[in-house]
Amino acid sequence: MRFLRQSLTGLLLLSLTVGILAYAGIVLYGSVQARLADEAAPAERRERMFAVRVVMAEEAKIAPVLTAFGEVQSRRVLELRSKAAGRLITLDPVFEEGGRVTAGQLLAQIDPADVAAAEARAQSDVLDAEAEERDAARGVGLARDELDAARAQADLRQRALARQVDLEARGVGTAAAVEVAELAAAQADQAVLTRRIAEAAAEAREDQAVTRLARARIALDEAQRRLAETEITAGFTGALSDVAVVEGRLVTANERLATLIDPERLEVAFRVSTPQFARLLDEEGRVREAPVTVTLEAFGAEIEATGRILRASAAVGDGQVGRLVFAALDAAQGLRPGDFVTVRIEEPALPRLVRLPSAALGADGTVLALGIGEDADRLEALSATLIRRQGDDILVRGEALQGREVVTERSPLLGAGIKVRAIRGAGQDQAAAPEMLELDPERRARLVAYVEGNARMPEAVKARLLGQLNQTQVEADVVQRLENRMGG
Repeated sequence: MRFLRQSLTGLLLLSLTVGILAYAGIVLYGSVQARLADEAAPAERRERMFAVRVVMAEEAKIAPVLTAFGEVQSRRVLELRSKAAGRLITLDPVFEEGGRVTAGQLLAQIDPADVAAAEARAQSDVLDAEAEERDAARGVGLARDELDAARAQADLRQRALARQVDLEARGVGTAAAVEVAELAAAQADQAVLTRRIAEAAAEAREDQAVTRLARARIALDEAQRRLAETEITAGFTGALSDVAVVEGRLVTANERLATLIDPERLEVAFRVSTPQFARLLDEEGRVREAPVTVTLEAFGAEIEATGRILRASAAVGDGQVGRLVFAALDAAQGLRPGDFVTVRIEEPALPRLVRLPSAALGADGTVLALGIGEDADRLEALSATLIRRQGDDILVRGEALQGREVVTERSPLLGAGIKVRAIRGAGQDQAAAPEMLELDPERRARLVAYVEGNARMPEAVKARLLGQLNQTQVEADVVQRLENRMGG
């Protein structure tokens, strides 16, 4: 009985083992068949499609804008220098940095004691010379009167001699009387000669008196000029800069005391490349009076001024390239000499130009555009000639660009024949709104105090910033710039 039970158990285990091995073989056979079936029938592949942003290319007559960077400077600058050496005894209260002065205003005076004494001596010498001239003139008059009297007496003696000669000829007179008359006539002639010599001496004295008076007056003018040189006056109406003196200081001759600047007559000097300069010339090779716009960025605000090109530099400076151009500014409120500004010059309008993003043009001088008809979802390379770069945009010209949709951003994955999905209208890049901050009272008060206490900030910019800070929300960029300048 026991043997039968063990035999049945062994038979059962053998049957289970055979069954499991058979099932495993069936599973393995199915897997191999499935693998072979997969390799025999590969899966169908789909073409990859890229999403691109496109803009419509429209030809138009566009005036390119040349952008450069320059420095504001005054068209009229005067260095105030001391013509005489000495001690500054008088200094006008406005003689300080930024002081506003008017033409002819007395700004400072050097101690005039020595030159005033020299001027007084020169005046006394002039008085002596004038007295000497008057005395010499009187002497000339007297000498001429004496000469006239001597000539009258000589005439009488000559008539007396003629009468004695006539009497002797008629036998009435004597030879002795004739000799006496001849001697008297000779003496009268000698007296006339003596009076002529005296007249010449008087005239020479008068000439010397005139020359002495002229020298005395020259000395007086020189003394008065030296006295005037002790006064330092303003040559024109303007503002003072680089003031380097205080009252009581000893100054030397030709020492620079300050610089007088006319803040109303400003110009901007900016440098352009040689090709850019060539586009500013007219048919006669002269610089066109093209309009310019000057922009100064200050604390998140912009100060703008307009003007016109005046002239260009006559030579290229050592170590410099391009051309230096000067433009006169109109009413430039808030601008000061030394400001670094952005200059934009409007060039003559050019026809058949297309404005595109700068990333749309490839290195090979082509742009990618959507095809036409059945290939409307595939890209096509079109030739485009670069005319100008305008910031983040470009101005191009091409024969087949009109009315085509052009890809705004090239990438290595894009090329002619690539299938794409166009994104138009609202999908294009839009200007991001500035980030706004809501300031707490303490932070707002600190910024307002800094703006109000900044003496170097133009009043127009200060008013604009205070208006922004008083708003509920302030641009984050403005706050960051102010805090960077505050050092916190």
